[in-house]
Amino acid sequence: MKVISTDKAPGAIGPYSQAMVVGNTVFCSGQIPIDPMTGEIEGATIEEQTERVCKNVEGLLSAAGTSIDKVFKTTCFLSDMGDFASFNGVYAKYFRSKPARSCVAVKTLPKNVLVEVEVIAEL
Repeated sequence: MKVISTDKAPGAIGPYSQAMVVGNTVFCSGQIPIDPMTGEIEGATIEEQTERVCKNVEGLLSAAGTSIDKVFKTTCFLSDMGDFASFNGVYAKYFRSKPARSCVAVKTLPKNVLVEVEVIAEL
């Protein structure tokens, strides 16, 4: 196993790694809309926050030596399922390969953000 750590995505908020490589697969921890440069939440709308999340995912995957086109599974968490269509509009711009996906609404996300996305990708 190899730990992935990068300043291209927000640092871990707790006792976990940003990502782990096992074999030919990278498992990325959930990304929330924190700007890795400032450490602040970026965006007030679901669209703005999803953009930041997707950029964080790209940065993390790049640090691991792969890309968003190699993602084969995503798990998406929304604070409000009413944001589903707006979330999908932004998500589709980044995940053009249409990986397998689960998307659920949860009561609360870390730092009260609107969206969190975790991914699994091939190296």
